Amino acid sequence: MFRNRIQQMMIGRNGPDALGHFTMFLVLVLFVISALTRNGLVYLLALVLLGYGYFRMMSKNTGKRYLENQKYLQITDRIRHFFGNGFPVRLWKIRAFWNEMIRKIRYGRADRKIYRYYKCPECRQKVRVPKGHGKIEITCPKCKGTFIRRS
Repeated sequence: MFRNRIQQMMIGRNGPDALGHFTMFLVLVLFVISALTRNGLVYLLALVLLGYGYFRMMSKNTGKRYLENQKYLQITDRIRHFFGNGFPVRLWKIRAFWNEMIRKIRYGRADRKIYRYYKCPECRQKVRVPKGHGKIEITCPKCKGTFIRRS
């Protein structure tokens, strides 16, 4: 119900874009700096940028906001290509990496009760074999090399 109202309110509005993401990231950094230094000027600058960011997201003049975003993208083009696909994408890649690590920690233990993992001595490919079969000959699916291990 609340989500529907928010979606209905955002119809025809600009919403977040690359410049909006950068502005909100800058606001977060400035809030942290102002909390550490207790500098009122930095805090005021963060509040002004926060207001500007919300103004951009709620604006119905999408044409002007689009041009502002394009200008920002042109200015930061070299920096974004140096770091890859852009700053917000980098954050998502980092987040995806940590989510994958957490998933492996949570669910990897249950998997290890049933299977054993070995690395092929030739190509270092990880190979999964079922536990409890004694001494077995394992064939690597990548390089077709064989090695003997206890499962």
